[in-house]
Amino acid sequence: MKVDGRDDLELRLDRIDGKGYRAYKDLAGAYDMGDFCLYIDHVQGDPFAAPSKIRMRVPQSLAAIPRKWFSTPIRRMALEDFLGRAVAAVIDDFHTRRGSSKSGQITVDAGGQEVFERTTMVLRETWVEVRLQVGLPASGRRVLGRQARELLCNDLARIAQKALHWQALDTERATHFVCCIENGEAIRNELRGRGLIAFIADGSILPRRSGVNKQPLTGAVPFVSPPTWRVSFRLPNPLTDGRQELQGMGIPAGVTLIVGGGYHGKSTLLQALEQGVYPQIPGDGREYVVTVPEAVKIRAEDGRRVVRTDISAFIDNLPLGRDTTRFCSEDASGSTSQAANIVEAVEVGARCLLLDEDTSATNFMIRDARMQTLVHKQGEPITPFVDRVRDLYTEQDVSSVIVMGGSGDYFDVADHLIQMRNYQAEDSTAEAKRICNALPTGRRAEAAALAGAPSPRCPIAASLNASRGRREVKIDVRARDHLLFGEQSIELSGVTQILHSSQTRAIGYALYLAVSRFMDDTTDMSTICKSIEALLDREGLDVLDPFHRDEKHPGNFARPRHFEIAAAMNRLRTLRIQ
Repeated sequence: MKVDGRDDLELRLDRIDGKGYRAYKDLAGAYDMGDFCLYIDHVQGDPFAAPSKIRMRVPQSLAAIPRKWFSTPIRRMALEDFLGRAVAAVIDDFHTRRGSSKSGQITVDAGGQEVFERTTMVLRETWVEVRLQVGLPASGRRVLGRQARELLCNDLARIAQKALHWQALDTERATHFVCCIENGEAIRNELRGRGLIAFIADGSILPRRSGVNKQPLTGAVPFVSPPTWRVSFRLPNPLTDGRQELQGMGIPAGVTLIVGGGYHGKSTLLQALEQGVYPQIPGDGREYVVTVPEAVKIRAEDGRRVVRTDISAFIDNLPLGRDTTRFCSEDASGSTSQAANIVEAVEVGARCLLLDEDTSATNFMIRDARMQTLVHKQGEPITPFVDRVRDLYTEQDVSSVIVMGGSGDYFDVADHLIQMRNYQAEDSTAEAKRICNALPTGRRAEAAALAGAPSPRCPIAASLNASRGRREVKIDVRARDHLLFGEQSIELSGVTQILHSSQTRAIGYALYLAVSRFMDDTTDMSTICKSIEALLDREGLDVLDPFHRDEKHPGNFARPRHFEIAAAMNRLRTLRIQ
């Protein structure tokens, strides 16, 4: 690629000053700015369009980022995430908008409380690069050349100097960030070998400030493990107080109930486990709440589409002989949608299900003895989850963690019970078993033995069409829970482990990638998901962008899990299964 100099960029900006906005197209290219190289990869055609895409690359001879802090995949991910946040902080500190509308803005795709693999930063042994979005300055639809020079030549230089040079950073905070993420990942890697599905460190702060503010609640009661559940982990890096061993509550594999009175912290604990599949930033309060990566939150989802899913383990003998081994619905009920969500999650490898009675269909979760007496089993097609949860574990090695405040019938099938009392966890397993013996419910189990895992489903590639009009690929994100895929809108509000719109964007492009690389109408969904995971592990997130070429800006992606990719595919209303 031909590389011009800073003088060339300034001359071009002077030449196009006051011209129509499309004159900015002349800027596309690479420029040696002295301390960094500027790549203007894509120039917006209009000040009201999506912003221009640029990259800044600083040589390691100037950045001087110690190699040891990005020497492994987990350290690289953590440090790239930290640097992206540093860039965002510098932008917030000094940058002021230049021009009308959204022109003159600089933005970077940096994170919230979670740490993801992102395309924002790229760390290499010889350079470090940040990918930015810039609204090139305009007055109406006229180029503001002098303001653009200030932005591209001076503002960007300040970002490079303050956020991409190691000596300018808070290096103690940076190394603590990396070490904390590495510690959490070390715990995650040990969980299954120790028969655990999650760990909550003593002293963790689980409550959040509000439903929209995910920062830790000031004054919240720190979590303390019940003595009988306490485990310890040896960490690769010492904590800030010098300790290298961390104690807390280990949740064993099996069927675990979280019980307790209302407002005592049951759902808060489950939500921490739900988000514990991702690393959390130091200071979040949940940085050492760690869940196995195969944990999936399950809820009822009225109105979702279901395509040829075998829900017969939960729902069978429907009126009019409707087949539930290949169940289809354009508008599933709460119970059928929850059954489908479980089957689809297990189909692609879920090994732990997280359920909260507040977001579950009541008739899917339980049928008590009185209802069984009035409505006989031959007239009830639903086999409630209480009669399947043990089979899922014993037959398919799928654990469950269930928040249950309204039905003691689950005591009979649970291996472990955590009671939340005044925001503290207590081991109530023995007490619950005593109650089971003293107060039998009289309900009858309604489930025949599980016939094994459901048959794999093979999606038809032609049913995933990302084109719109004359565009071969049109994928857009309206919000975290709203993905536009070609002509279709995919509603993802029920997929609660998507935490950022950049994940949603990556899911859309992962679906397109699956069609182009891995679907042949005979490959099952689990194999497709594993192939996507392996490709992302091997080549990184840049491979998701179909327009990506070597040395170009790949877009704003944060890595999703394959469970959420499969969930989006299952909710696509054009999906067909072979």
